[in-house]
Amino acid sequence: MAKRRKKKIERVIHLSAGPLPARLAERFIGQPLIFCDASQLRHGGLAAVLFAHAGADPVMATRTVPVIGSNELELQAAVFALEQAGLHFPERPLTLFSDNQDAVTRLNLAKTAGLAQDPELTGTFPALDLGALLANASICWIKGHSACRGNALADQHARSAAA
Repeated sequence: MAKRRKKKIERVIHLSAGPLPARLAERFIGQPLIFCDASQLRHGGLAAVLFAHAGADPVMATRTVPVIGSNELELQAAVFALEQAGLHFPERPLTLFSDNQDAVTRLNLAKTAGLAQDPELTGTFPALDLGALLANASICWIKGHSACRGNALADQHARSAAA
């Protein structure tokens, strides 16, 4: 007699009411919250979701790019989000959230140790002043595919841009 296969259990994720779960939101009161994500399908897709504050409606920005490695796409998404934040919230302190630890680590290192230690990073974005983009930004890692509404929106729009 053949074994019965167990039914695949679909995990239900209840998204937070605001852009961040309540346990995290209190640390970022009053500042713009920026979420970024990247996706690879037929093309590469970058998304930035910008909240002026926790109670604001999100502003979405997407871009379709050629497909490259996953970490490189995530880094492009983070820089794209910083670029969009600079347009919408010039010279305001803000927090960028990414679900890619490599991109977060690399940008934080560039901010603290200086761009000179990573010439490849500045070579990847020659038309941008990365120092100015990073000056007012705090960059935080957030767990992907979790209860964070901002991250879920960024994921959804990155997937749409990549299709």
